[in-house]
Amino acid sequence: MSGKLQKAKGLKRSRFGMYASIAGSLFGAVSTFKRGREAKREGDTLQMIDVAVSAAGIVTGLALLVRELRQLDIDDVLGDD
Repeated sequence: MSGKLQKAKGLKRSRFGMYASIAGSLFGAVSTFKRGREAKREGDTLQMIDVAVSAAGIVTGLALLVRELRQLDIDDVLGDD
């Protein structure tokens, strides 16, 4: 079990893992956008607030993932020396 866990932790720091996380976040963004359109059409203020909070979380998550990707690039450059 610990071997699988180590492999999963390695995937989290890998470039492929980062791209998979970004794709998942973008999928969530599309879903949130659709919910926002529906809430706006219905005039549901509480749902609009929920969509805004979800969108803020998605934007923050994407920013963190991009920062991790940049950090991986910096680590790769430093590892070549």
